[in-house]
Amino acid sequence: MGESSSSRSAKRASTHALHALLGERAAVCRRAITGEHGVSLPPLIDHHVHLHLIDSGLLARGGIAGVVDLGGDPVALARLDSRGIPRVAYAGAFLTAAGGYPVGRSWAPPVIAREITDPSTHPGVHGGAATAVDEQASFGASVIKVSLNSTAGPVLDRATLDAVVASARERGLPVVGHVEGEGMLQLALDAGIDVLAHTPFTEHVGRRLTARAVAAGQRWISTLAIHDGDAVTADRARVNLAGFVAAGGQVLYGTDLGNGELPVGVNQAEVAALDAAGVRGAALIEAMVAPWPGAEELSGVSTFVPGPQPADLDDVPAWIAAATVVPSEELIHDEN
Repeated sequence: MGESSSSRSAKRASTHALHALLGERAAVCRRAITGEHGVSLPPLIDHHVHLHLIDSGLLARGGIAGVVDLGGDPVALARLDSRGIPRVAYAGAFLTAAGGYPVGRSWAPPVIAREITDPSTHPGVHGGAATAVDEQASFGASVIKVSLNSTAGPVLDRATLDAVVASARERGLPVVGHVEGEGMLQLALDAGIDVLAHTPFTEHVGRRLTARAVAAGQRWISTLAIHDGDAVTADRARVNLAGFVAAGGQVLYGTDLGNGELPVGVNQAEVAALDAAGVRGAALIEAMVAPWPGAEELSGVSTFVPGPQPADLDDVPAWIAAATVVPSEELIHDEN
């Protein structure tokens, strides 16, 4: 016997409510193997992790299908299984000034930093900007990371930073910057840095710089939850991100996983902080599924969140924390 019109109407209303909350790509579904009902989303990505500091085998169980490693050993990263889950994009080593961050940090073995001492854009120059970029690219990096942390040591001067950015541009690679300290966002914008590895948290970003960042198409990776326990930096980062979002800025979900005791998987505190900064509903999902630094979405896997769909926007952070990664072919979508 066919489905009644009232049942079809109820399903359509439910789908409309789901799309209003989470965007058009959310779908009611069930798992073919277990029969469990829930909601499917595109695969979630944590856009800022350090794989050498975590157990990456736990990520899929915790809902993360892809990661962007923003500071690791380029040789070790190149050896990873490119077909496995999580799918990994990476920057390779931090490019930094001589003695600059993160050189000497206990969590940062020497292999994850390259100290640049020459602004040369010619290949093969010892300590040269192009040499460092070429090395990361040769090991499969799809983004270049520069360290601009004036609170922890010297930073690249403008000429050297420009050489790094120019060398990356020649190879078609975006540049992400660790920006920390007074004036560092200004330097990043002047040099054309594409993405910030963290929402700025050491300085208040006023309207002028916010407008410049938005106009330049710069994206900010959130990493709000790393400030848990420091009310000053937490509030400053939240206010800065809220202003950036309100001005039309694009945000990427990222946690700096490996930095302290963070959950390996969807970080509910990070999601809640994004929500509080105005990245809600469909915008929140987009921040979590954007395929940066590539342009293509991860294939073959989907996010599955079991149980009832969220009733309203306030429910989304706790709801999505229950996500897991499943093969896309395992999900049967409801038709209405």
